[in-house]
Formats: sequence, structure tokens, C-alpha cells
Amino acid sequence: MTQMALAALKTQLKNFVQSMFDEGVLDSQFSQIQALQDSSNPNFVDEVITLFCSDAERIITELNRYLGYQNVDFSKLDSHVHQLKGSSSSIGAHRLKLACVNLRQASDDRNKEG
Repeated sequence: MTQMALAALKTQLKNFVQSMFDEGVLDSQFSQIQALQDSSNPNFVDEVITLFCSDAERIITELNRYLGYQNVDFSKLDSHVHQLKGSSSSIGAHRLKLACVNLRQASDDRNKEG
């Protein structure tokens, strides 16, 4: 890859990440993760995102499974939503964290209804 092509990709990535901040997808926690990346660990952000995506995929699969049951076990559902909320919060995935808050509230409300 040429230096010019690499520079163009870096600019494109920077603009994409900035658009996610602008749209509220990411929050300042993601900036803190970016700040931890340096020459001694140049792939830190990539590794964190990869781990987060793997974990989130597993949790979302479990959530779908629980939501597919006729009689939903809301305590198990809540446990998985809580895990996803914590993971998304720690990586700076702001919108996903908010979705988890809303899902936990709906789960709490439904659980109380019986």
C-alpha cells in the first residue's frame, strides 16, 4: 500500500470515528481508550474493539434466545443486559449503553407486571 493510500485511509477512519462522536454513538470513554494506544501497543484500540464485539455478539445471541421463549425469565434477561451495558459503557459505546438502559427498564416493568 502506498503512503498516499495509507494516509487517505487514516483520514477516512478519523472522519468516521468523529462522525460517531458527533452522532452520539461514541462518548468520551472511547477517547480514553484511544489515548491508551501508543507505540508500545499500536493495536490496542483494535484489540479492545475486537474483544468487545465478540463479547457483545455472545450476549446478544443469549438475549435473543431468552426473548424467544414464551415465558421469558426476566432475571436472566436482566443479567445479560447488565453485562452488555457494562461492556458498552466501558468501551464508550454510548448509544448501545442507552439501549441497554431502556431494555433493562422494559424488563423491570414487564417483570413487575408478571
